Amino acid sequence: MGLRFLVVEGNTRGARQAHREAYGLMPSESYAAVIQAIAGEAVCDIAFPADPGANLPDAAGLESYDGIVLTGSHLNIYDRTPDILSQIDLMRAIYASRTPSFGSCWGLQVAAVAADGDVRPNPLGREVGLARRITATEAGREHPLLAGRPAAYDAPAIHLDMVTALPDDCTVLAGNAVSPVQAAEIRQDGGVFWGVQYHPEFSLGELAVILGRRTEILVREGFCRTAEDAVAYAQDLSALDRDPARFDLAWRHGIDAEVLDPQRRTREIRNFIEHRVRAERSARGRA
Repeated sequence: MGLRFLVVEGNTRGARQAHREAYGLMPSESYAAVIQAIAGEAVCDIAFPADPGANLPDAAGLESYDGIVLTGSHLNIYDRTPDILSQIDLMRAIYASRTPSFGSCWGLQVAAVAADGDVRPNPLGREVGLARRITATEAGREHPLLAGRPAAYDAPAIHLDMVTALPDDCTVLAGNAVSPVQAAEIRQDGGVFWGVQYHPEFSLGELAVILGRRTEILVREGFCRTAEDAVAYAQDLSALDRDPARFDLAWRHGIDAEVLDPQRRTREIRNFIEHRVRAERSARGRA
């Protein structure tokens, strides 16, 4: 039997449909495709906890999965609207299920808040495009989540908010000059969550589509001088995605193999599947 994953979509219906119209897939569908590219036998279900009346797994349903993955989101968790509260409640149930869980960006933030941490806007502003010079902490250098990563590395990223108060049982694994919590392990109610503030699941093509829809933000917040500059940046990322051998573009934007090589870019997801999902599947009597 193949591995069974639940991919938890963090976006509301309108936001995920807009992403699908621009990219061809919802974020959760794109994430599922990455998981299936890593583990060919994987079967992925998708949950939409932001939808009113969503049919979500109960405790037994959550326990039936080999792994649970949380996507990013356009939401701000401190707003505490019903579509956000339902996701916090689901994450608490995921901890209690003890099913291996992993999350990117919003996923890390939900996991932190569900374990009584806090998330607020970053006083340094948005981190967008690439998170630069992410560096493992002393704990992170020995942690399997970051196995194979160099001493410092870059990763696709786009977020304004960050974890500002750590849960009681949280180990920070990596940080950088913009966000001190770039990777973490959180333990709560017998469950263990691994998460990152960046997006190892994003190809440069998907990142280009996301940035292409945020031209006004890029200009308003000073990342680009003009809308034309913002469009040109997104076009360069898209071109580099189609042809990673474009050394001129890689040099121009300072993008190396940690981002260009899909196996290296998705390292944390691969490590989660190898060191948590596959390992614990056997321990949980699923092999």
